[in-house]
Amino acid sequence: MARYDASDIATILLIAALAILALCTFKDYAISNDEGVQHRYAELIVAYYASGFTDQSLFGFQNLYLYGGLFDVVALGLSQLIPIDPYDLRHILCALIGIGGIAAAALTARLVAGPRAALIATIALGVSGTWYGTMFNHTKDIPFAAAMMGATLFLIRIARRLPSPRIGDVLAFGLLAGAALGTRVLGLLLVIYAGFVIALYLPWSLPGRARWSFAIESSLRLLPALIIAYVVMILAWPWAALAPLNPIRGLLAFSEFHYGIRTVLAGQIYEMASVPRLYVPIYILIRLPLLILFGAILALLYVLRGMARGAQQPLCRDIILLLLTVMFPLACQVAYHGPAFTGLRHFLFVIPPLAVLAGIGLDLALTALAKRGRIVVSGAVAAGVACLLWDAVTLVRLHPYENLYYNSLVGGLQGASRRYDLDYWFSSMPEAVQQLETYLRRTAAVDTNWPARVYSVAVCGERLPFDKTVTLPQLRFDFKAEWDESEFFIAPTQLNCDNDLDGKIIATVERLGVAIAYVKDRRALTRPVATAAR
Repeated sequence: MARYDASDIATILLIAALAILALCTFKDYAISNDEGVQHRYAELIVAYYASGFTDQSLFGFQNLYLYGGLFDVVALGLSQLIPIDPYDLRHILCALIGIGGIAAAALTARLVAGPRAALIATIALGVSGTWYGTMFNHTKDIPFAAAMMGATLFLIRIARRLPSPRIGDVLAFGLLAGAALGTRVLGLLLVIYAGFVIALYLPWSLPGRARWSFAIESSLRLLPALIIAYVVMILAWPWAALAPLNPIRGLLAFSEFHYGIRTVLAGQIYEMASVPRLYVPIYILIRLPLLILFGAILALLYVLRGMARGAQQPLCRDIILLLLTVMFPLACQVAYHGPAFTGLRHFLFVIPPLAVLAGIGLDLALTALAKRGRIVVSGAVAAGVACLLWDAVTLVRLHPYENLYYNSLVGGLQGASRRYDLDYWFSSMPEAVQQLETYLRRTAAVDTNWPARVYSVAVCGERLPFDKTVTLPQLRFDFKAEWDESEFFIAPTQLNCDNDLDGKIIATVERLGVAIAYVKDRRALTRPVATAAR
C-alpha cells in the first residue's frame, strides 16, 4: 500500500483547490481566436464519419486538417449531453485537462524524487501564469501539453521495468501518446523519446548479445503502445488515416508555415517566418517564474556532476529523460529555425517537465542544505515560499489575464508592454466591451435616439468573442474594411493595434498599471451612422 505524508496531502488539496477555482472562474476567460474554427472542425469530423466517409469537407477547411481534433470532438460530444454554452463547456474541459497536466507533473516528480518534489512542482506550475493563464481557452496547446506530460510519466514507469514493463503502463502510454498525436503531430516526439529510453536504460554492463536481446525485447513490449497510439490518432485525425506518411507530411508542413502573422521580441516586430533562432528560448527565460528556471538548472547541474563522477544513478537517468523532453524540441526549433509566433503558445508542452525538473532540483537542494543545519534550510524554504507567494499574488492581480505574466528579467508586465507579445488573442475584449456598454448607458440620457440607436464598433479582434460578449443590441461589429466609418474602436495594445484608429479614449483595460486595451469614441471624427430600430 502506498504511503502518504504531509507533502502528498498538501499536493492533493492544492490540486483540488485549483479545480474548484477553475470551476468558479471559467466564465472570466474570453473565447480565443481559434475556438470558432476548431468547433467547426469538430462538426466536420463528425460529419465525415456520420456520412460513411463521403462528406470530405473537413479536408478543405482552411489548414485544420493538419491537426487532430480529439479535444474538439470530445467537447462537441459533451455539448450534446450537457445543456450549457458550448464555449463555456470548452473552457471547463480545457481547464480540467490543464489541472490534469499539473497532476501528471506532480506524479512524475513524486515518482522521480518523492512527495516534497511533487509539492514543489505542483505549486510552481500552479503559479505559472504561462500555464494557468492559458488553461481555459488554449484548447489545442493545453490538452496536447497535458497528454505529453502524462505520456512522459508512464514512459518513466516503463523505463524502470525494462525489458518487462507492466502492461498497464504500456497501455496508458499508448493512450496518452494517441491523445497527443490526435491533437498535434508533434506527439511524434514521444516515439523518439521511447527509443531514447531504451538506449538510456540499457544495462551496458551486459555482453553484446544480451544488450541486443534487451533492446529487442523492450521494443517489442512497447509495440502495443504504438499501435494503440496510432489507432487513437487516426480516429481523431482523419487526414492521418488517408496515407501512412501523412503524419510526417503534416510535421514538415508545420515547419514550413509562412503566414503573414506578426510577433514582437524586444520591441522588434517580425514576421513568423523571420523570427530570431532564439525566439522561443528567450520567451521561456522571460515568461516563466524564476524559481522554475532556477530549480531546473539545479537539476541539470546534479546530472552534470553525476556524469563527471561516472555515476549511474537511476535518478540521473530520469532527470536526463526529462531534460530531453525540454531540450530536444527547443534544439530542433533553434537548429532548423522554424517559424514561431505568440511567444510560448506552441511550446507550452515543455512547461510541465520544466516544473518537474524544478521540483526535483529544489528538493535536491533542500536535502543538501539540510546538512548545514536547520536555520539554513528554514531560510531557503522561506525564500522559496516568498517567491511563490509573490508570483501567486501577481496572478491574482492579473486575473483573468494571468497569461500576461512576465518575470523580473524584463521588468515584469511593465517592462514587457509593447516590447513582447501580450494579449495576442484580445482576451481583454469582454472587459473592453463591458466598459463601452457602461459608457453608453451612462451617456444615453443626452441621446434622444438611444432606444433605436445603432453604434458601429471597430474591433481589433474576432467577431465571435465580440458577439458572445455584447449585451446591448445597439452595438454593431464593423469589419476592418469599414473601420474608417466606425463610431467606436476597441483594441489591445498588442502590436500597437490601438494606434490603428484615432479617437477619444473613454475607457482603459489595465493590470499592474499597464494598459492592455483601450476603448475610443470616434464620433467627433466620423459622420453619424444611420440609426435603425430593432
